[in-house]
Amino acid sequence: MIYNTLTSGYWPTLTRRTNLDIGTSLKAVRKLKGLSQRELAKRAGVTNSTISMIEKNSVSPSVSSLKKVLAGIPISLVDFFSIDDGSIGDQKVVYRGNELLDIGTGELVYKLVGRDYPNRAMSVMSETYPANADTGAEMLQHDGEEGGVVVEGQLELTVGQEVFVLATGDSYYFSSKQPHRFRNPFDVPCKLVSATTPADF
Repeated sequence: MIYNTLTSGYWPTLTRRTNLDIGTSLKAVRKLKGLSQRELAKRAGVTNSTISMIEKNSVSPSVSSLKKVLAGIPISLVDFFSIDDGSIGDQKVVYRGNELLDIGTGELVYKLVGRDYPNRAMSVMSETYPANADTGAEMLQHDGEEGGVVVEGQLELTVGQEVFVLATGDSYYFSSKQPHRFRNPFDVPCKLVSATTPADF
């Protein structure tokens, strides 16, 4: 993990797990939508310098930070990471392990099922949280619902003011409008399968 200036803490950060250059892609999408850096910063509730640093690839935003910036456009993480990877267009039924769209972070692994399914109503993902990994300092909050099942290891889930520890076989389901975060403070990786609605992760 590295120090993230956007969250003022040590958190897993977004990297080029796909062939996506985050800074260049953000700049291209922002310009396509006719937004200045200042306007996007205002919409996203961040500073103008934050947008500039991301676009120059001088900082690596956490998942929650990038979601916040993309919400100002608006574009989902899934659509953002689908840029230029050839995943949009062909509809399939079965997706092999190596065909899942990886929208993960420096340490977190989020692999999306149905990467090219048109007008998806939900996002289904295979997730891996290495030991001491976290979704970020900021609590996540968005429209919809989400649920999941821990298939290996343990996971700490915070929803609102409550903190839960889930073990293998445990599951969760809650309104995503409630502030929430995921953390693995344990010594072994945690794997889970999750689903969120709407499909705008």
